[in-house]
Amino acid sequence: MDELLGTMRQHNIVRGLLLSPPLQGSAPLPNGEIISMCAKSDGMLAPVITVEPTAREVKAALELAEKNRKEVKAFKIRLGYVKAPAEDPVFKRLYDYAESEKIPVLFHTGDTAFSTGDLVLSHPLTLDRLANKRQELTVVLCHFGNPWFDDVAELIYKHPNVYADISGLITPSDAYADKFVEWLAKKISEAIYYAGGAQKVIFGTDYPVTTHSVALGLVRKLEVEEGDKEKILWSNAERVFRL
Repeated sequence: MDELLGTMRQHNIVRGLLLSPPLQGSAPLPNGEIISMCAKSDGMLAPVITVEPTAREVKAALELAEKNRKEVKAFKIRLGYVKAPAEDPVFKRLYDYAESEKIPVLFHTGDTAFSTGDLVLSHPLTLDRLANKRQELTVVLCHFGNPWFDDVAELIYKHPNVYADISGLITPSDAYADKFVEWLAKKISEAIYYAGGAQKVIFGTDYPVTTHSVALGLVRKLEVEEGDKEKILWSNAERVFRL
């Protein structure tokens, strides 16, 4: 925690979201611990509640969100890691609550960290029907659906309520590392051209998967206007998550 906050201060990042990472072979870190950690961050971190696809877990998540309604800024569903699609009826109560309270729901999309992940469930186009049915629900596609950037470009262009973040795209690697970052910058830039601007793109790191310095470096490589980079770095997140 101290390392994370220190890194944020080093890069002049004043607010961020904290959530439990996917853990292979075990459950995510309890949401209550995430909330407690955020409470010790001097206002720099706000909690995201991870929601698992059971009625019991959904009920517990909603009770926790209601108890901490001033602090909780989003929910997260780990598509591809859990064996349920975004439209599973188990999430109905969650979506109802999120709509009524104007709380965004983040969805893991794209590549999974483990070979056991289900790419059919984590493909970003699985969110199209949900966004059609739930037009008052703010949907955030985590990781820009990597590697399906073009599909995410269409989703953020088509749906007023759909956004995408650029978190967790760069992991430590030796082979073609520089070329990969160039490819990412090109794909994200092209998605912004297609969407007609960066008003639907949100900065993220997925720290420690991607460090702040690396994620900021990716933004600097985008071939977009400086005003769009400002939207990506802070103003979009401030607006969407009410930070």
